[in-house]
Amino acid sequence: MAKNTILLVSLMVAVAFVASATVSMAAPIVIKFSHVVAENTPKGQMANKFKELVDQRLAGKVEVEVFPNSQLFGDNKVLEAMLLGDVQLAAPSLSKFKKYTKSLQIYDLPFLFKNMDAVEKFQQGPVGQKLLMATKSKGLIGLGYLHNGLKQLSASDPLRVPTDAAGKKFRIMSSDVLAAQFEAVGAMPLKKPFSEVFTLLQTKAIDGQENTWSNIYSKKFFEVQPYITESNHGVLDYLVITSTAFWTGLPDDIRTEVKKALDEAITFGNIVAAQKATDDRQKIIDSKRSTIIELTDAERQQWVKAMKPVWKQFEKEIGKDYIDAAIQANN
Repeated sequence: MAKNTILLVSLMVAVAFVASATVSMAAPIVIKFSHVVAENTPKGQMANKFKELVDQRLAGKVEVEVFPNSQLFGDNKVLEAMLLGDVQLAAPSLSKFKKYTKSLQIYDLPFLFKNMDAVEKFQQGPVGQKLLMATKSKGLIGLGYLHNGLKQLSASDPLRVPTDAAGKKFRIMSSDVLAAQFEAVGAMPLKKPFSEVFTLLQTKAIDGQENTWSNIYSKKFFEVQPYITESNHGVLDYLVITSTAFWTGLPDDIRTEVKKALDEAITFGNIVAAQKATDDRQKIIDSKRSTIIELTDAERQQWVKAMKPVWKQFEKEIGKDYIDAAIQANN
């Protein structure tokens, strides 16, 4: 009997050892971060910084895999893939969420924000933070905002006043607000993929487009657009997003550390974005390939007057309270 007891105890110890080893060797939680731009962009650098921080702090527990340049999914497909569990993190443009919520259309309203400080103030305030949860009922939650910057207008002819845009074709993202913005000045908006913009401009299939300094420079739009109007008429930002199922399914301690690393990475990315906007604007000037048009106050006011009715057009869809809060952020 004693011999059997010893064998039983030995067997139990062996089982416990195997179980312990299995736990210690458990596969890490994998976070696939899919985005559509190059690694040297603010978004690309933010994603890599996030991976670096997680590698440092959660080695063996969490593994971040970054997929740039639409290697996994484009922005039009990534949210569906996220809901299926094929990807855990993404940072699509805020214009991509109409299917999931109409509230985020607020970021497409023309001349709503005076500068990036106002954008940051709104996003970090109570309404901006509330909007992070605007897609929660659809199974997605926002974890933070990543900046790209304010948008400028480029064209084949000088744009100084709204009538200069009349009859011209402009590429836009898939956004009804942006379509209304160009229709307000008598222009023709065309919803086309970002990847096609350079060719469309080069072949003169379109007359112009709107984008940030970093996008205009990195995608070489300035080489095929002789004029860029420094309009600062809208904001191009991204929403760092995940699925509710994945986020709530993380152990509390892991989720806390992942969020901390992500917050730090976003702050880093926003610093990169601000510096890149300044640097890339200067590089365009230095290239002498494109003339930058600086609007007078009177000229700018004409654009504001022409486009501002778009606010009222989308007020019910977005929410008047949200728009009022954004206006307050300019003070």
